[in-house]
Formats: sequence, structure tokens, C-alpha cells
Amino acid sequence: MSWSLPIFRIAGIQLRIHITFLLLIAWLAFGYYAQGGSAVALSRVIFVLLLFLCVVLHEFGHAFAAKAFGINTPDITLLPIGGVARLERMPEEPVQELIIAVAGPLVNVVIALGLFVAGGSQHHAGAF
Repeated sequence: MSWSLPIFRIAGIQLRIHITFLLLIAWLAFGYYAQGGSAVALSRVIFVLLLFLCVVLHEFGHAFAAKAFGINTPDITLLPIGGVARLERMPEEPVQELIIAVAGPLVNVVIALGLFVAGGSQHHAGAF
């Protein structure tokens, strides 16, 4: 995808960030700074970046599921609206396509459960 910058490579999959994503982060940082200063801007930008880390993990879920069926993913591009995993080809079997499609949301479920357990355990520890 043009206008994207390579960041790093994992398992042969190049992670790229589209220039508009960087513009979004800069715009948010400026707006947050105007609202509450540098501490507020930093904390909120970190939150947005952690949110997009979940998007990256979601896309890697699709890519690793595709790799299990012999379908390579040359790259994943992070955009302001989410991520795109570019598969070399479509799966041959409908069930393979279903598994690849569901793998990303399953990653989100695992993240949510992990956050629930971590947040819930902190909540209950503070009650005692």
C-alpha cells in the first residue's frame, strides 16, 4: 500500500503504518494538549496507541490463521480506521475462510478476557 512506512517484520509479515495514521496521532496529540496540557496529551495518546495495538494483534490473528492453511500474508497496514491484512490468495475451502475470518475477533475476545481478569483482580484486591 502506497504512503505507508515499514515498521518491523514478524514471522515474515511486514507491519506498515499508513501516513494518515501518523497524522491522526499528531492531530489527537495536538487536540489533547490544547485541552489539558502535556500530561493529558501523553496519557490519551498512549491509550489510543494501546487501542491500535489491539488492532494489530487482531490482524495478526487473521494472518497466523491464514498461515496455518499455507496462505502467506505479505503485510499488515495500520490505518486510522483499523488494519488491513493482505493475504496472497483466498482460501480454497469455505471453512478455511471462516476460520481465518473468525481468528481476528477471537484475538479480541482473548484480550478482553485478559483485561477483565486483570481489572477484576485489581478491583477485588482493593476491596479487602
